[in-house]
This record gives sequence, C-alpha cells and structure tokens, in this order.
Amino acid sequence: MSVFALEPEQREWCDQLRKLAAERLRPLAEGGEPGRVNHALLAELGELGLLARAVTASASGAARKGGTGRALELCLLRESLAYSCPEAETALALQGLGTGPVAQAGTEAQRRRWLREAASGRAVAAFALSEPEAGSDAAALTLRADPEPGAAESGGAWRLTGTKTWISNAPDADFYSVFARTGEAPGARGISAFLVPADRPGLRGEPLAMLSPHPIGTLTFDGVPVTREDLLGEPGRGFGVAMRTLNLFRPSVGAFAVGMAQAALDASLAHAAERRAFGGVLRDLQSVSHQLAEMATRTEAARLLVYAAAAAYDREDEGIARSAAMAKLMATETAQYVVDAAVQIHGAVALRQGHLLEHLYREVRAPRIYEGASEVQRTLIAKELYR
Repeated sequence: MSVFALEPEQREWCDQLRKLAAERLRPLAEGGEPGRVNHALLAELGELGLLARAVTASASGAARKGGTGRALELCLLRESLAYSCPEAETALALQGLGTGPVAQAGTEAQRRRWLREAASGRAVAAFALSEPEAGSDAAALTLRADPEPGAAESGGAWRLTGTKTWISNAPDADFYSVFARTGEAPGARGISAFLVPADRPGLRGEPLAMLSPHPIGTLTFDGVPVTREDLLGEPGRGFGVAMRTLNLFRPSVGAFAVGMAQAALDASLAHAAERRAFGGVLRDLQSVSHQLAEMATRTEAARLLVYAAAAAYDREDEGIARSAAMAKLMATETAQYVVDAAVQIHGAVALRQGHLLEHLYREVRAPRIYEGASEVQRTLIAKELYR
C-alpha cells in the first residue's frame, strides 16, 4: 500500500464530493453562459461550504478535514470536483487563487470585508499577475505603482498604471489581487501586492474570446488610486505573496488534471468493455488493453506526485517550490496524454459535441499553460536541483 494511501474517511469524503458535483453542480454548470461568471454555480458551492475551504486555504490555521492538511485537502477537493464537474472545480479554484493573497497577507479589515463574501459566492475574486510581456516571466511585470506626491506623510498612496491580461474572472470580478512595481529594488524585489476593488476609478476591463467556460479578460489601470490600506503585506514583498499562493495552488492544479484524467480513464474502461469489434470487445485487443494499462499507470503516478507535493507543503518541508512544480508538470502533461488516448479509444463518437471526452478535450489543454507553463516548471525544477 502506498504511503500516500487515503484514510477511509478521506475516501468517503471524495466519494461524497463526486456525487454532489454530479447531482447538484453539473446541472448548474450546464445552464451557465460560456465566458461569464456562473453566479448560480458559485452560490451553490458557497451553500455547500466548499468555497470556504478554498478561500481560507492560504490562511494559517485553516480548517482541516479529518486531520488532512490544507494543501492535501485542497487537492482532494479539486480532484473530486474535476471528476464530475470541471466547471465547478474551476469556479472554486479561481475563488481560492484570487483570495489567496488576502488570506495569506491581508489585514484583518481586508479579510473581514472580502473573504466571507467570496466564501459565500456573493463576491467574485481574481488573481491579477500576468501582463502582455510578463506571462511566464512574472518577475518582469511592468504595471507601475507611482507614489502620490506628498503621500509619505499620510502613510503611502500610489497610482496604478499599466495593463494586466489573461486574467481569469476578469472583467467580471468584484475585486482583484494585483501585483505592481513599486520600485524598492529591481526584479522581483520591487513588486508589491494590492487588493483592488473593481469599482476603483480608472480601472477598466475587456473580455477576451477564449476557449474557456469562465471569463478571461484584460484589465487597464489608468491612474487607479490605492493606499497603504490596500496593500497585501509589505511594500516590495508582493512577489513572495504571489509565489507562496502559487506554491499552494500548483499541486492542486495537478489534482484538477488528475480528476479529469481519471474521468477519461473510467469512461475508456467502460467503453472498451462494451464496444464490440473484430469478433469481441475492444479490451480483448492487446493494443487497447496495453493503452488502458499505460493510462492507468500514468494517472496513478501523477496522483501520488500531487499528494506528495501537498503533503510536503503541509509539513512545511524545504524544496516546496520544486515538488509543487513537479506535481503540476507531471499531472497536467499526463492528463493531456490520457484524455487524448481516451478520445482515440472511443473514436469519432468522442468528438461529438456534448460528449464527456469532447468536453474534457477542451478543458484539459489550458492547465499546461496557466500558473506556470510546463516549460517554466521544468526551468524551475532544474534551478532547484542546483540550489
């Protein structure tokens, strides 16, 4: 038995989540408008108490399920939802990512104002890091936070000027965790994090037409006013806030991918056992049975790497960045392989609109890019090996 085998109560919780997602969340997801926030789905996630688990995951002392650490709990939650309803998983994950800097580094007033609203689904959160020329190279961002003249006496005030793009939930979010250059030092050391409500003057958003069920957009900051009360953490230390948030969520991106891979594998097992061909069923063909074995082995390997990274995060081990990167890389690449193989086993029927695999085929591509593309994860892993 694996050292990462789940306890009976954890397996039971995952089974309950799969059932909830299929019975209560999937119908709401199917009724949503592509490219827009599904408020009914968010509200149901809040009513079930699931959003609260993602929204508070970054906070120290977050609630735990049966002794499960917060990172592992987040992975189990995301994997289970992804198996039955990827849209629900994505809605939950984006709330967690957008609120992560607030839960981790926000003031008591900021947490009180926004986290409860986000956990209920009444307020939509977004994580605004990427820019037109700073996607994978996040430390190269150029959004400026120019100090207001004479603001030092009042404790600090800035004007945000520049652009963010590829921002999930933009422009429909109610507030953004925004990372801007305040200039204390070059590179990553000169970046600060701010909580910016969507109704701030000078902030505009435009939707992007993307292959995505949720909104993705561009944000333009035209002298958007922020003060010290809007800071998340200390000036010049925002990059660390961003990376700590991503280190928590990267293994669970892998869990999202594993959930989709498992759904594709289970569909393929059922199809291969029933589909008749060449005088028998597909699973009797060695080429198909070996393909299924490969899919199952890679999925389980990815799952164990995800659980290991989450456990390392919960133990506060050294090398968390490396293990998180390995988990995201392996799981997202594996899911792409498994879903593609599942489509091949099913044949043309899997390409029909509305088929599970047609849906998964569209969903599985993006995780290899967001929160650090696969190439970035390999670069990070290599650097950590020589650290």
